[in-house]
Amino acid sequence: MLLRHVIGAALRRIRLDDGRTLREVASSANISMPYLSEIERGRKEPSSEILAGICAALGLTLVDLLTEAIFEQQGVEAAIVDLRPVTAPVTSIGPGYGTPAHGASRGPEVALAAA
Repeated sequence: MLLRHVIGAALRRIRLDDGRTLREVASSANISMPYLSEIERGRKEPSSEILAGICAALGLTLVDLLTEAIFEQQGVEAAIVDLRPVTAPVTSIGPGYGTPAHGASRGPEVALAAA
């Protein structure tokens, strides 16, 4: 994942947690509302000066933002792990299920279980 995606997601989460609108934060940071939206969606990679302005508008330091970005990345990685399919051996479902096809010698059948 790119740094701009993580920083953008952290900025959006912080802004929404504060109950602030794009318009409010963009105005306080002296940037356009569409540009802030693009930053939050990870489509634009802002300069450190722009990030400093956004952070000031949100009452953060750059260090605070980077710390939040670390938490954001860890949350994304945890969500990816949670979405991985769980495997479990197939139990007797019915005739022919769970047995090797055409007498082939295979290991136990595996099915995806809903997490």
